[in-house]
Amino acid sequence: MTAREGDGGVRLAPVTYLPGAIPVDEEPVRWAIPLESAGGDEVTAAPLDDPDADVAEDAEEALTRRLRRSALSEREARTFLTQRGVDSAIAEATVELFTRRGWIDDAALAEQLLYAGTSRKGQGRRAIAQTLSARGIPRDVTDAALVSLPDDDDRALEYERSKAHGLRSYDLDTAMRRLMGQLARRGYSGSVAATAARTALAEQRSSGGVQFR
Repeated sequence: MTAREGDGGVRLAPVTYLPGAIPVDEEPVRWAIPLESAGGDEVTAAPLDDPDADVAEDAEEALTRRLRRSALSEREARTFLTQRGVDSAIAEATVELFTRRGWIDDAALAEQLLYAGTSRKGQGRRAIAQTLSARGIPRDVTDAALVSLPDDDDRALEYERSKAHGLRSYDLDTAMRRLMGQLARRGYSGSVAATAARTALAEQRSSGGVQFR
């Protein structure tokens, strides 16, 4: 395939973002998928009777269309292709090609999932790690992403402070259980959840903002 030249450059498809997430530095990572190859990875046209070349081209086109909807990890991309009946060797070569082009990037995807887990869902480290694992992010990439994550204790307390005022109609024990349950569902440990809930409720009582029954 050859690149289409526009007004001074290769014409690109609309930028695709992972829905509901941007990286932690607030600058969105973009998966810009060219409508045709931008060069550097171009392959000399194969003979018309080469079935493997046709399969490889079909695999590239299918994966390109899929990536325009949302980002995939390398594992997800391989699974997508093999489920479409693409030979494993061709699927692997296609994923490697897209990785070199920067259209598949496990580290960037991990960063976006980390941002979504912390900013939108209020999740703890354990839940975020599970999400990255489920998306096929390798362990070393996951560990590198989690290094930048603030301590669970601080984020748990911040979350509980935002919720404690809404429990003023409950007695103290019930409010405590509800706050702990909210954090547990978001992947925080029992000790972290208990400490954060206790602290948030104590702060509310001492400030006079909430008087529990």
